[in-house]
Amino acid sequence: MRIDFVRAGLAGLAGTVAFDLVGLILGRGWWDIPQLLGMKLGGGLGMGVLAHYINGVLIAAIFAGIAPSLWGSRWARALLFMTVQTVFGVGLFMMPLLDMGIMGLNAGLAMPVVGMMRHWAYGVVVAWLYPLPEAVLQGRSAGAGARAGSTGR
Repeated sequence: MRIDFVRAGLAGLAGTVAFDLVGLILGRGWWDIPQLLGMKLGGGLGMGVLAHYINGVLIAAIFAGIAPSLWGSRWARALLFMTVQTVFGVGLFMMPLLDMGIMGLNAGLAMPVVGMMRHWAYGVVVAWLYPLPEAVLQGRSAGAGARAGSTGR
C-alpha cells in the first residue's frame, strides 16, 4: 500500500488542531505545547507552533505507513498507535526532555491522562481523514481482494 503523503499531512494538521482543542477544553490552554516547545527551542511561539504542527504531519505519515501492519478497525489501529506513541515517544522521551519528568508527572498527576486524551483525539481525526482501504482492514493485500475465496486453481 502506498502512502498518500498529502492526505496524511492534511490529516496530521487537522489531528493537531483536535489535539489543541482538547487541551483547551480540558483546561491546558491554547497552544500550551507550542509555547513550551518555542521556549525550549529558543525561537518563541512561532517556532513552537511550527515544530508542533510539523510533528503532527510527521506522526500522521508514520501512522499511514504502520497502520496496515496493525490489527483491528481503523479506529482501533489509530488508538493503538497513538497509545504506543504517547507512552514511548512522549511520556518516556519528549516530556523528560522538556523537564516535565516521566509521563509529565512533574506537571501534575492529570498530565498523563490529559496527554493521552489529547493524543487519542489526534488519532481519531487522523483515522477519519486517512481511512485505510477495506482490503487492508480485512487483512488482505490490496490486490488479493478479487481472489479472496478462490481455490487457487
